Amino acid sequence: MTKVLFVCLGNICRSPTAHGVFAHQVAESGLSDRIRVDSAGTSGWHDGGLPDSRSMQHAADHGYDLSFIRSRKVTSSDFVEQDYILAMDRENLNSLQTICPQEHAHKLRLFLDYADLPVTEVPDPYYGGNEGFARVLNLVELGGFALLDHLQKPLQ
Repeated sequence: MTKVLFVCLGNICRSPTAHGVFAHQVAESGLSDRIRVDSAGTSGWHDGGLPDSRSMQHAADHGYDLSFIRSRKVTSSDFVEQDYILAMDRENLNSLQTICPQEHAHKLRLFLDYADLPVTEVPDPYYGGNEGFARVLNLVELGGFALLDHLQKPLQ
């Protein structure tokens, strides 16, 4: 079982969108029994809460369900249990690097490192308008397909 954790700041916009979209992509590819998906935040500001309503709406408009996701903070056990810990941006990657035990540092990367895109970070849409949430969804879809391609190679 390969375990993937998506991480942003509050775990209410970007990482739950990546969680829901990637879980859908994994299911569509028939690999749900081989790839487990989760998400968390570097802060605990929204622990137990649903994803942002704008994230949920944009995802739903494209056939993705985020309603099963609840915000949580990254825990020390995540560094041990997860195989891939993928930050949405450099700020969250830096935060993860400061708390990650050295023996697990190889698991940390930017999510979009797997995609051949002109951008390397998924921008935080929280304080912007609807176009920011649409952009996040688009980047997450593209990043998810690239990550799935990367993960499928050793499974074939």
